[in-house]
Amino acid sequence: MSESTVQPKVETHTPKELVRVPLVSNNRSFGWITNQVAGILEGKMPRWWNVAFAISFLVTMMCFTYIGYLILTGVGVWGLNHPVAWGWAIVNFVFWIGIGHAGTLISAVLFLLRQKWRTSINRTAEAMTIFAVICAGIFPGIHVGRVWFAYWLLPIPNANAIWPQFRSPLLWDVFAVSTYFTVSLLFWYMGLIPDLATIRDRLRKNASKCTTGFEKLVNRIKQYLYGLFSMGWIGSNRHWRNYEKAYLLLAGLSTPLVLSVHSIVSFDFAVSQLPGWHTTIFPPYFVAGAIFSGFGMVLTLMIPMRTIFNLEDIITIRHLELMCKVILATGSIVGYAYGMEFFIAWYGGNPYELYAFKNRAFGPYWWSYWIMISCNVISPQFFWFKWCRTTPWFIFIVSIFVNIGMWFERFVIVVTSLHRDYLPSSWGYYSPTQVDILTFVGTFGLFMVLFLLFVRYLPTICIFEVKSVTAQADPHTKEGGADKVEGGAH
Repeated sequence: MSESTVQPKVETHTPKELVRVPLVSNNRSFGWITNQVAGILEGKMPRWWNVAFAISFLVTMMCFTYIGYLILTGVGVWGLNHPVAWGWAIVNFVFWIGIGHAGTLISAVLFLLRQKWRTSINRTAEAMTIFAVICAGIFPGIHVGRVWFAYWLLPIPNANAIWPQFRSPLLWDVFAVSTYFTVSLLFWYMGLIPDLATIRDRLRKNASKCTTGFEKLVNRIKQYLYGLFSMGWIGSNRHWRNYEKAYLLLAGLSTPLVLSVHSIVSFDFAVSQLPGWHTTIFPPYFVAGAIFSGFGMVLTLMIPMRTIFNLEDIITIRHLELMCKVILATGSIVGYAYGMEFFIAWYGGNPYELYAFKNRAFGPYWWSYWIMISCNVISPQFFWFKWCRTTPWFIFIVSIFVNIGMWFERFVIVVTSLHRDYLPSSWGYYSPTQVDILTFVGTFGLFMVLFLLFVRYLPTICIFEVKSVTAQADPHTKEGGADKVEGGAH
């Protein structure tokens, strides 16, 4: 072959603008990822964990003490009055249900859309979903007044032929929330199985390091429990094939639940004839608000966690930035819904509807409305700027404002629509009592108790999924640092 026919070797490089930031920083190995995540629950928890757990447990006990006081005394201990028959209990119920939406969205919807950046945050978000729904379920149960008759909500045949009212959206809540909780729990547990088996195997290897009889006993109990819940997982091809099928099916089941559950919660208000509630924009508006508040709570939990447990290489700035973009998008949708509510009230020509919305913005509860606007519409707009999306302490502050604003949104919807009805003679002003406030504060204690136990005994990050997005897992990765980063990013 002559020299003229030899083709010169051309080296091609991906343009810098097209290279994505890797989902695991510093080209970490598989072993480092396993040790970093599993080490959180294998070692002793720091002193702050014991202090936080003790405080959270005491706050939880306060919550159940006030619930017991409510049951013994009656709902008169709340601040409810004649025009405002729904108060903090329903506000808190909708608030906690909304927080529980981000976990299923991250796990199911982003999984079906093949968004690999979900891998570092889905486990914690799913756990948050379970705990938030548990907190939410408390309030409808105690709001029925006679808690011991709450089982009447279920279609159980009885001698008196007392059946639930199936045309009531309050009953739809029971089925929607219970279904959502069940599917979310199964979805969360399904993703845990391979990692539970990893912890089981590591406990077996570390058994020789146990020196005292007590340590050996604890290690053996842990081996048994992790082995029991890992369901005999050995990581065979058959196990992985069945796992992927089951996970895909559960993701498909969970996706419509993300949209349906908070839509059904919005029907509690939308199917009524009350001005301020009777509007068809509520279902999509509630869903967008739920995703908005859910991502806010995910950031509130994960930013301190990534710093405390040195997980910056797994939960990277890229993850935080993408979640900020979701908050920006859903916050803009919520702001659009606020504006459309006023437009619909004006364009519809109903004087009662128009007054209801004027009353929200300029009536006795004007302060709650403008807190809602400031936190939900204005604060997310900072995420248009890259510095705001990539600075963890600033993101943490905005996420807290998002959660505050979403609670006030539910307060505005419930209370300001009720406290002034058609007859000025029956107008009133609603103020919560000590029981209202401290019961709600107590649910945060319950949430933190469950979350701290999750951090202590279960892997907070999906180990095997994070490994799948590293450079080492990419069969097309070339040797060399730059090529590894590039290959692992796609």
